[in-house]
Amino acid sequence: MITMQKPLLVLSTAIMIATPTFAGEIDPSQEQWLARYQTQENAPDPATQLINTDPEPDLKGDGFTPLFNGTDLKGWKPIGGTCTFEAKDGEIIGTCVKGSPSTYLSTDRDDYTDFVFTCEIKWEVDGNTGVMFRAQVKDNQKGGKTVFGPQAEMEAEAKGRGWSGGIYGQSCGGYFYPVWLKEHAAARAAQKRGEWNRITILAKGKTMKTWLNGVPVSHIENEEYLKGFFGLQIHSGPRGTIRFRDLRVKETK
Repeated sequence: MITMQKPLLVLSTAIMIATPTFAGEIDPSQEQWLARYQTQENAPDPATQLINTDPEPDLKGDGFTPLFNGTDLKGWKPIGGTCTFEAKDGEIIGTCVKGSPSTYLSTDRDDYTDFVFTCEIKWEVDGNTGVMFRAQVKDNQKGGKTVFGPQAEMEAEAKGRGWSGGIYGQSCGGYFYPVWLKEHAAARAAQKRGEWNRITILAKGKTMKTWLNGVPVSHIENEEYLKGFFGLQIHSGPRGTIRFRDLRVKETK
């Protein structure tokens, strides 16, 4: 369940988590999405939605561990479908397979709690993607596995609404953090079409925040998803080839 009370000041290794700022007005360009998403289980009340005003954590400091060795997919496994992943030229390349459910290349390790995570993403063939964090897995009715939990959404370039960096509750109730307020104008403009885009995620206790290319995007307080794995999503659909590189994590226990 998402809650919106003000947290205490908490010092992370990377940044100070400040007393949150609240906003409240839907941007006129985003009103079409309100009716679609406001009935979702996780949908926040715009009037109490938190605003991330913090600078992006320092990504050049000590303490970061690579999650990808640059040569093979050791330490990772696909869950949930038959979309493909390969290691090539220092990148992970995920390719949509038409007819497959969404597939998540997931870390073998499944107990990440507090951290700063960062990676770069580039669309080679347009498609929906994202980074699961503190993710979990369950059996589904078709005899397979379903990945669920918070996801830093990275929308297809053609989508055009600018919600990359929002936090989606994958298979667990929909958007925790839609990027639809007037205060999100800079965040909606942060995605670089045809270029590498850096997504950064901070998780510290119940606090979760994101940045896209250094621009603050999301801020939620969530006490349900406190531990889990990372997963790179290739969404179900007719097409999509997504490139990932520079995957690193700094644990802040």
